[in-house]
Amino acid sequence: MTAPRSTLSSSPRAAVIGGGPAGLMAAEMLAARGIAVDVYDAMPSVGRKFLLAGIGGMNITHSEPAEPFLDRYGAGRVSLQNYISAFDADALQAWIHALGIETFVGSSGRVFPKDMKAAPLLRAWLARLKAQGVAVHPRHRWLGWGSDGALRFATPDGEISVRADTTVLALGGASWARLGSDGAWAPLLAQHGVEIAPLQPANCGFEADWSAHLQTKFAGSPLKSVALTLTDVHGNTERRIGEFVVSQHGVEGSLIYAFSARIRELIAAQGEATIHVDLSPQRDAERVLREVSQPRGSRSLSSHLQSKVGIDGVKAALLRECVSKDDFNDMTKLAAAIKALPITLRRPRPIDEAISTAGGVAFAALDGALMLKALPGVFCAGEMLDWEAPTGGYLLTACFATGRAAGLGAANWLQQP
Repeated sequence: MTAPRSTLSSSPRAAVIGGGPAGLMAAEMLAARGIAVDVYDAMPSVGRKFLLAGIGGMNITHSEPAEPFLDRYGAGRVSLQNYISAFDADALQAWIHALGIETFVGSSGRVFPKDMKAAPLLRAWLARLKAQGVAVHPRHRWLGWGSDGALRFATPDGEISVRADTTVLALGGASWARLGSDGAWAPLLAQHGVEIAPLQPANCGFEADWSAHLQTKFAGSPLKSVALTLTDVHGNTERRIGEFVVSQHGVEGSLIYAFSARIRELIAAQGEATIHVDLSPQRDAERVLREVSQPRGSRSLSSHLQSKVGIDGVKAALLRECVSKDDFNDMTKLAAAIKALPITLRRPRPIDEAISTAGGVAFAALDGALMLKALPGVFCAGEMLDWEAPTGGYLLTACFATGRAAGLGAANWLQQP
C-alpha cells in the first residue's frame, strides 16, 4: 500500500518491484517525470529472464501489421490494445535505437538487435536509468506490506521496511522461478481483495505417452517442415506450418507454443487434446497416396517411405508410434496418417518449465492506468497481468508497453492535485 494522497511527501519516491522489462520501463517513465525511483529485485542482478530470452537470438518484437499483431494476444487483445497501440513495435524499435542499438527484421518478420544479443541492450538501458537517478536494489525479495502500509523486503541483512508514495509491481509470472518469477506475489495481492486468475503454463510443452523406444532413441529430435492442425474447444480449426521437437515427455517447440493456449483449454475441457501433424505438407493427400502405393519391389517399407515421401528418422518413428501395425500395412490408411497423424497430448509440462504464464491480475481489478482499484497508488505491469501471447516478440512488446503505461499512470497519480 502507498501513502494516502494527503500525506504524500513534497519530493515523492516511487518503488518499482521487479527488474525485468516491464519494471525497468516503468522506472524510466517515472524518472523522466522527475520522480525519484527505487527498483527492487529479488535476484542478484536485474533482467535475468530477459537475458535468458536473448540466448540464441534476442527477439524483441515483430514487424507484422497492427491488426494481426494485436490478434496474437487472443482474448487479451481487448485489454492490451490501448497500451500496445501507444507503444507499438515501431515505437519500441525507435526506443531501442535511441539506446544506440541497431535492429533488423528477420525473414520471419521477427525483429532482433543487430548483434542478436540482449546483454548490450540491457547494459545501455541500465546506464541510462542510472543517469536518470534510478537506484537499483538487488537481493530484495518483496514480502508484501506491513501493518503500517510500508513495503516489506527480505534482504541478505534481514527484513527491512520501505515507504513509497507510489508502487509499481512488475513481478513476472510463475515460470523460471530460479530467475525470480515464482508467482509468490499472488497470495499477497489476493489477501487485499485483488482478483487473480489462476496462473497456468503458456508457451509450454505437453506430455504424450511415448514408448520407451521413442524416448530413448528420438527425444530431442526436431520435426522440421511439418504442419499442425488443431480444432479448439469452440470448433475452430487452424493449420500452421512450422517445426517442433519430440521431447522425452512429449512435444515442445515453436509450433506447439503457437497452439499452447488452445491445447491447454482442450485438455481442461476434455481431459486430453489431439493434434494432427502433416508429415509431408509439401505434397497433397492424393500425391502421398499415389507415391506410397507404388510397387516397392525388394525394398523395405521404411526405404520406400523415405524415397517416395521423405519420411525417415523421427518422422518414421512417430508413424510407427501412432499407427497400428495393421494400418501401417494398409497404404490408404498409412497415407492418411502421413497427412494427418493424430498425437494425443495428456497434460501441460510443469509451469516452471514454461516460457511464460497465463493468468494473473485480472484487468477488471485495474483501472485504465493499470492501478489496482483495491489499492490506490499501486500499479501492475508485465507478465503478472492476465494475458498471454505466443513467442515471436509479442511477449516482450506487451511487457514494455504495460510497463510504460503503469509508469506513466503512477507518475500522473503522484502529480495530480
